[in-house]
Amino acid sequence: MTELLQVKGLTKSFGSVHAVKSIDFSIQEGRCVALLGPNGAGKTTTIRMLTGLLAPTSGEVRFHSLARGEDHRSLIGYLPQTPAFHNGMSGMEYVVYSGRLCGLSASDARKRAMELLERVGLASAAKRRVGGYSGGMKQRLGLAQALVHHPKLLVMDEPVSALDPLGRREVLRLLQELKSETTVLFSTHVLHDAEELCDDVVIIRDGEVALQGSLAAIRNEHRRPVIELKLEDAPHAINWAQSFLQKSRTDELRYSWLSEAELQGNRLYMTASHMDVARQGLMEELTEHKVPFSRLEVGYSSLEDLFMKVVSG
Repeated sequence: MTELLQVKGLTKSFGSVHAVKSIDFSIQEGRCVALLGPNGAGKTTTIRMLTGLLAPTSGEVRFHSLARGEDHRSLIGYLPQTPAFHNGMSGMEYVVYSGRLCGLSASDARKRAMELLERVGLASAAKRRVGGYSGGMKQRLGLAQALVHHPKLLVMDEPVSALDPLGRREVLRLLQELKSETTVLFSTHVLHDAEELCDDVVIIRDGEVALQGSLAAIRNEHRRPVIELKLEDAPHAINWAQSFLQKSRTDELRYSWLSEAELQGNRLYMTASHMDVARQGLMEELTEHKVPFSRLEVGYSSLEDLFMKVVSG
């Protein structure tokens, strides 16, 4: 894989507030990268520095196709979390306008606008004023303007956070197609979207990189067998769960198959050290104590489980 850009020592301070603290990461060509982190972690500040909208306090963003210090903004297509439009323009006029701002000739801008509006499913609405577009349509129009100049890197800040389920699904479908054509970086707090779309993840906590790497490698290294037990809403079941948690902490030899356990309401969440042994040990407990339960699910920890562990650690 060829490295597209490298972020080194990127830092941003607002007075005494250190929003981003000397972060390092790189993006490879043709990859889809998710920038993850809780609210206030520094995701938007990082994206604004990457796109040239915010000057870093220190550090650099370097595209390997450019000389050090050369302006890289022409290589980036950017879709902010809440894109602003000239609502009196039609969709076609807006994309042509965006293309002209990027240096395209009038004929090239119009040709590219027609191509992209067809691509994002807005060809039939090309002559309608943007002010009458739905949220999903505006987000797709934002994607068209971000792609109008054939960018090397498409950057999006929370691209689906404000959309209804239908609009969200439309935009995710488009992103699934686009990631095979260009390099993509997007921030999100919706972990399911990241798992569905991305190749690599960068998790930021308190302005620092807490974890980064390919999604496949992170899954293999960090995933754990998990069990979810939904108990019947009965005092005996809850009493057993509380007793079980206490015993598992004091009798580590007997419960060596159990790494972690947590009771939330009438649901018992367990992380196992060995799934087969854990399943057998738990069933013996449930049978011995005649514990009423309605569901028992086994599987593996998700990216969301890892995310919660990293950002809370």
